Amino acid sequence: MLACLRSAAVFGIEASPVAIEVDVSFGLPGFTMVGLPDPSVRESRDRIRSAIRNSGYEFPPHRITVNLAPADVRKAGSSFDLPIALGVLAASGVIARRDVDDVLILGELSLDGGIQGVRGVLPIAVTARRRRFRGLLLPASNGHEAAVVEGLDFYPVRSLAEAVGALNDPHPVALSPDAGGETTEMIHGDFSDVRGQQLARRALEIAGAGGHNVLLAGPPGSGKTMMAKRTAGILPPLDFEEALEVTAIHSVSGLLAPGAGLVRARPFRAPHHTVSDVALAGGGSIPRPGEISLAHHGVLFLDEMPEFSRHALEVLRQPLEDGVVRIARAQRTAVFPARFVLIGAMNPCPCGFLGDPRRPCRCTPTQVDRYASRLSGPLRDRIDLTVTVAALPAADLTSWDGGESTAAIRARVEPARARQQSRAPQTGASTNARLAPRALRKVCALDTRSQRLLNDAAERLGLTARAFDRILRVARTIADLEASDGVAFDHVAEALQYRG
Repeated sequence: MLACLRSAAVFGIEASPVAIEVDVSFGLPGFTMVGLPDPSVRESRDRIRSAIRNSGYEFPPHRITVNLAPADVRKAGSSFDLPIALGVLAASGVIARRDVDDVLILGELSLDGGIQGVRGVLPIAVTARRRRFRGLLLPASNGHEAAVVEGLDFYPVRSLAEAVGALNDPHPVALSPDAGGETTEMIHGDFSDVRGQQLARRALEIAGAGGHNVLLAGPPGSGKTMMAKRTAGILPPLDFEEALEVTAIHSVSGLLAPGAGLVRARPFRAPHHTVSDVALAGGGSIPRPGEISLAHHGVLFLDEMPEFSRHALEVLRQPLEDGVVRIARAQRTAVFPARFVLIGAMNPCPCGFLGDPRRPCRCTPTQVDRYASRLSGPLRDRIDLTVTVAALPAADLTSWDGGESTAAIRARVEPARARQQSRAPQTGASTNARLAPRALRKVCALDTRSQRLLNDAAERLGLTARAFDRILRVARTIADLEASDGVAFDHVAEALQYRG
């Protein structure tokens, strides 16, 4: 007999429905699977056989053929275990319905018939809603994640026997879309822990307000890493659409904790300098998000930036401009969003003490030049603010008085972001860092004095067209922090001092 059920395959952060046809016919016992399954799907045969038997059902001693359609889309992952097992039971008569076309089914089977959570449930739920499926039959541990999508019936199950019961006698379960979670501030600490460094704190505030990229250069122990970790906390809370995108990326990557719902905290990613270009940008035979996509709507921190491989750093150039990563494969191209605030940290020289009056630098001029040249000109051109972070004086080290709190800084950042959002219908950009050149000219009109200052700086510093526009964007953000409708001379002057 023939049974047909529905599941879904995830490519990138998009899901496509997959029809699972199971035919149980007389003949020599065998289990054949067609439809471009990868090894992780083909090996499910042994899990399915054991799960069915250990759940108290008889595994049919006949010829079983499983077709995964469409046949030109590669199927990967363990989420097809449950729909294939249910197809076998439906074709054997254990399940009353042999054609279940209104519910998407997914789940990984254990040998004892238990059902484990899987990746990519949120994109699959979005696809189910868009394709007008009635609901999802899914692992109970993925329930909160899927419930973010409204308008679907949910059948969370913990075992194969429960899944059979859910198809024979369906009763949808109401699920909460939010299981709670830590805030960004709880995870990364508070800015009040940082002593001194007023210039760097101001630069990070501007970066948070406008979505700009920052490079912090200073000796070891000056607080670069400490401040970078706390920058995610000064960003406004994720709105629903942003949280949905962040959760989908983490779901596909398998980084959501069991039972987790929407990701509420701004992402903060800090890969080690030995990271490969594929791990940073994403990729693989089955494309997965990299670190820059996992930092979407948050902060990507590259500590000891010159120590990263040149090839890995150059991978950042296109995402910093476009806000997406495109990974091309023979059949399809996976597109991962990657709009993040880049914070880089570096020492002034290999030993770290160049310019330090208390500790002598032991590096030769050639070594200093070689170290600085590890960051290419095109990459530096995409960094909006460069700040020299000096070593803390003894008075700051022994003082117990911290600076402003994260909440106080965020209270200024949020209104500045709101001003940018209000201009979005006219500019097409939600942050100043993403303003296109034509929109930039509209919102950054300069008076004669400011224009003269900027022209002089362009000639003196040899600014490229990209650097010129980035200074204007920073000046616009400084004006937004001061709730100014126009960009004044002081705003342009402050923006220029961050151009290293």
